[in-house]
Amino acid sequence: MPSRPPASVFFPVQPKRLDSIAAFAQLVHQGHAHRLWAGQSMEALEIHQVLAALTVRFPGIPLGTGVAITLLRHPYEAALQARSLARLSGMPYVAGYGPSYPGAQRALRSTPYPSSCAAAEEYIALTRALLNGEKVRHDGDCFTLHANLEPLETPAVELGLGVLRPGMARTAGRVAEVAITLMTPPHYVRDHIVPALEAGAREAGRSRPRVATIVHVAVALPGRDLERVTYAGAYPNLILPHYTDMFRRAGISVDGGDPADGAAKLLRSGGIVVGTPAEIAESLREYRACGVDEVILSPAGVLVTEGVEAALADLREILAADIRSTLQV
Repeated sequence: MPSRPPASVFFPVQPKRLDSIAAFAQLVHQGHAHRLWAGQSMEALEIHQVLAALTVRFPGIPLGTGVAITLLRHPYEAALQARSLARLSGMPYVAGYGPSYPGAQRALRSTPYPSSCAAAEEYIALTRALLNGEKVRHDGDCFTLHANLEPLETPAVELGLGVLRPGMARTAGRVAEVAITLMTPPHYVRDHIVPALEAGAREAGRSRPRVATIVHVAVALPGRDLERVTYAGAYPNLILPHYTDMFRRAGISVDGGDPADGAAKLLRSGGIVVGTPAEIAESLREYRACGVDEVILSPAGVLVTEGVEAALADLREILAADIRSTLQV
């Protein structure tokens, strides 16, 4: 038997109907993947409502958000949504959050957070206090809360924080249970993220959060243009300043003004993991060796360029190869 759970899967686009994300959920329900993750949806179906619907179709599947945006919900609603999904699924739930970037903050709250790291720490701390049953009395720089939640028995809720750079990693170390990273190369996780998590955890006198990393993957098939796949899956992140800064810290000289060149550099540097299913499985072992506790597979580029069925075919082959790799260790 495998000594660890299988990899998890990430639904990489904003769902406009239930069937497409349900096909990903089925991989978890059938035991091929550990958990279904999804990100914030702002232009389609609201993601927490989608996940709630999936708990009816697929009872007992572990779920997670990676990540929901703090700008869209008060910590009180965040706590309500998180414990509701844990109760509905009957499984521990990972509620991941992130403050987004200053432009989005300005669009939704007139001015950016004074500090994204401080806002995230305040948000996670308040949400955890509510989930712990505390009566909260708080007037902070970003949030005000004078309330408590009525008791409700649920499976565990892990609070996660989206992490790209050491500053937010240190914040996550102080308050979160999970540090959720996206397209962070394994050596970058080992050398930059994990040490900052450990430093933050020491400051707070707690254990460091576990690391869950979303890894873009694509099987190298005859005729598949992997540079096009990389660009399609990573495009939004190739122009956002907090992502391009992370890539540069990781040794990938991505310029937000030239995303096509950035995609080519990501592909050459391993920022997206490609190859045969067995080769991809071997690369996933490197992520785990560098401190990643939960590997999350995202077939973003394949889904965008070739559709859901092609993305699912890749996931099935990679998940099977990853299980075989585990059994051979």
